[in-house]
Amino acid sequence: MTLELSSLQATIDSALAETPPGRCVWVALSGGLDSALLLTLAADACRRHPRPLRALHVHHGLQAAGDGFERHCRRLCSRLGVPLFVERVAVDAAAGRGLEGEAREARYAAFVRRVAAGETLWLAQHRDDQAETFLLAALRGAGSRGLAAMPPMRDLDGRRLVRPLLDAPRAALEAEAGSLALAWVEDPSNADTAMDRNFLRHRALPLLAERWPDAAEALARSAALAGEADGLLEEFAAEDLARLGGDPARLSCEALRGLSLPRRRLLIRHCLEREGLPRPPAARLSTLLEQLEARRDAEVRVVWESAEARVWRGALYLLAPAASLPTAWRADWDGRAPLSTPLGVLTRGLLREDREPVRLTLVPRLGGERLRLAGRGRRDLKRLLQEWGLPPWERAGLIVAWHGDDVVAVGRPSGWLACAEGWRRG
Repeated sequence: MTLELSSLQATIDSALAETPPGRCVWVALSGGLDSALLLTLAADACRRHPRPLRALHVHHGLQAAGDGFERHCRRLCSRLGVPLFVERVAVDAAAGRGLEGEAREARYAAFVRRVAAGETLWLAQHRDDQAETFLLAALRGAGSRGLAAMPPMRDLDGRRLVRPLLDAPRAALEAEAGSLALAWVEDPSNADTAMDRNFLRHRALPLLAERWPDAAEALARSAALAGEADGLLEEFAAEDLARLGGDPARLSCEALRGLSLPRRRLLIRHCLEREGLPRPPAARLSTLLEQLEARRDAEVRVVWESAEARVWRGALYLLAPAASLPTAWRADWDGRAPLSTPLGVLTRGLLREDREPVRLTLVPRLGGERLRLAGRGRRDLKRLLQEWGLPPWERAGLIVAWHGDDVVAVGRPSGWLACAEGWRRG
């Protein structure tokens, strides 16, 4: 489907009408044709349908031309009467995602810093960009989530990211920009075919279009269908999770083994997303699934970027790596005032039942501690933790409160797990 030139402004007007009333609309402005046109059309729409409009330019600092991009954005915003905000970011080209991936992460982090929760940010990607993204995902062996490419709208930490031009072909944007006598800047790096996306744009897609003139449209349509399929799979995974107890952080290994292998993979990816954790590489996910067969008394750990999975006592736990207290940490405490610890602020007090003032020493759990419990006498803390079913990885973050030579409580910044006889939680 090719949009008529006159329909581009109508598309932007419709997108504006769908934003929450009274909320600010932002446009991510690089200075190139696509974003310059989007801002120009947005400014026209906001003049006719009054709405706060701002532009956001991210300066990546990767090339000498970057300062020129910023100057052009300032001139365009001055002419349109749109406030411009510039975010300067540092991109580590040597990091694990590669130059393009790290630049994208830095850009999205800048969006979150500047755009307030509840506000809308418009991005200028179009149908040809969608076709490129679909091909990149397919060449990387992506599943339905990757093949869905870029959604027309998604949430980013409470901000609405919208791509109002996603159905429009690049040719339509070029013609509209020409009719408006619009000026823009060309990023020299866009011609570098050593970059995957540029290779597809300048070499692969033109060749495909020679044989299949509607190739970009067809690829974008496939991305939309993959998006629908991915949505259905998410519903399916949510139903499986509900049947398995509804806790995305803890799944029964036995119940998981009752699912087919594809459903196990789907459910684990769904749970990771629910917990805000990254998905593991395919090989690491396969390793994780193999560990579901481990003995009940085995302690299994599979680690990937910013996340880990553990199998313990017949359950699969999905979590961020557990933090532990430095072994040399210690703090004196009166049992009443909030206390800062390396793992957070301790806000729950600790009092003697006779209300006498106390001077406590807080240290990490080192092993060998014993706790006197009412009606049970002195008990080894290690056995008590096992009895309470506290997973081993959580024990490294425990705080032990001493009163003189006696352990009087054990817990975490979020609260005390147990108090000794004669003591209680404040």
